This record gives sequence, C-alpha cells and structure tokens, in this order.
Amino acid sequence: MLDANQETGSADRIELSIRKKFHKSIFSRFARAINEYQLLKEGDKVAVCISGGKDSMLMAKCFQELQRHRKFYFELVFLVMDPGYCKANRRQIEQNAQMMNLPITMFETQIFDSVDHIEKSPCYLCARMRRGYLYSKAKELGCNKIALGHHYDDVIETILMSMLYSGQIQTMMPKLHSTNFAGMELIRPLYLVREDDIKHWRDYHGLHFLQCACHFTEQCEHTDNKEMTSKRQEIKELIRSLKVMNPYIEGNLFKSVENVNLHTIIAYKQNGQKHHFLDTYEIQES
Repeated sequence: MLDANQETGSADRIELSIRKKFHKSIFSRFARAINEYQLLKEGDKVAVCISGGKDSMLMAKCFQELQRHRKFYFELVFLVMDPGYCKANRRQIEQNAQMMNLPITMFETQIFDSVDHIEKSPCYLCARMRRGYLYSKAKELGCNKIALGHHYDDVIETILMSMLYSGQIQTMMPKLHSTNFAGMELIRPLYLVREDDIKHWRDYHGLHFLQCACHFTEQCEHTDNKEMTSKRQEIKELIRSLKVMNPYIEGNLFKSVENVNLHTIIAYKQNGQKHHFLDTYEIQES
C-alpha cells in the first residue's frame, strides 16, 4: 500500500495532467461530448459506473474535474459493482480508487457465477445483467443517470460489428432512456475520446487497471481456440488493417451514422415500425 503522502501526490499529478498535458486530447473532448449531446442538466445525480478498467477510472477523474469548474449544480456517486471478482482484482480496484482519490461506493452481485456456464454469448448476457444491476442500485441511491466509460473507438467498432455480424446499421448512442427503469438515463461522456489517448494517459502515469477479469476472458488468454476470441477484438484488427489503406477510415465510420441519407436507404426502422422505399416511391414520381 502507498502511504498517505504518496496517494495524495499521485492523485494531484493525475488531476494536473488532465488539466494540462491531456486537456486537449481527453478533457476537452469529454466536455465537448457533455455539451454537444446534452448529457448533463442542473440537478442531475449521476452514478459514475467504475468497472476497474482504464476507461471508467479516467471518466471518474474527468467528472471530478468537471465538477470543480461546474457552471451548474450536479451530484456524483462513484459506483462500483463487484460481479464476483477474485480477491486480488477487487483489491486492485480499491487501491486504485484510494490512490486516485475516488470515494467509491461498492456493492456485490454474483453475475460471473450466473453466466459462467453459458457457452453462447456470455459477454452479451453479462453486459445486460451488469447494466440492470447498475440501474437498480443507482436508482436506489437517488440517481437519475448512470455514466458508462465507452469511448470513440467503441462507437466505430459497434457500427462495423452491427453491419458484419447483425446485418443492420446502428451505433452506440451517446445517451439513452432506460426502458426498464422509469426516469433513468444512460450517458457516455467519453464518446469523443480516442482509446489511444486513454492508453497514453494510463501509461504516462504507470497505472495498472483491470481488463475484464471474468472467467471467460481468462479462458481466452490460455487457449488457441479462435471461437473464444472476442468479436470486438476481431473488429479492432479489421479497422487497423483498413486504416493502412485509408487513414481517414475511423472518422468516416463515425460520420457515417451522422450523415444517413434516407433517400438512398432500401428500408429503415423507426419506433419499431419498418419503412420501405417503395412505400413512397410512386408518390415521389407524381
């Protein structure tokens, strides 16, 4: 364990770097997403959900910085769910939070045990269960929003994954109303922050965070079975290879869901209803 002086100093250095060295690449993009997508309103109480990874830990520090210079009042709860971590992983989260001056609120679930026997899409089920527990606990604590640490690269990877594996065009939205928890909303403040910049911040401070720490991930690390490989990792590698041919590929993927031309779309869904170009084709001619 670090002594008190080291803990304070580390937190101070991390906070200073967000204000100075990483202001343009990280904090300004964080603040831009907050403003551009209207993620915060006066009086909000936000559960900043910390998984123990680099993204959510950085998001928590950015929220602290934003609160110091806030233009209106909002509250923060730094919420950590333990889905069944081993003792070492849980201890790492707690030590990182202490060193980074993050006053976390932790609660326990048994999600890892629940999905451990699932062979098909365990990550999807795990993510859904995690979100449900986070919504429930956040609402219990009086929050009206939960903040997740998804970043720019997650957004463009989701676009490609949806097209290649699901046969549809959709993306990860910057905010969503909850369908199961009335009055609750999900926000993604790192929406415009690049993963490479997050890694740079992490490595600059020599920080060590959790990856996923579930049993499925551990199996992937100790097997050559390609069926166990993460689909998202496959997409990361695909984007990396496409970038060699076109350096603008990432920006173009992101913009593609902002510049949808419905006149050149065969069909689309809105509010659960499917619309086809033939519905209005004859009308347009007349």
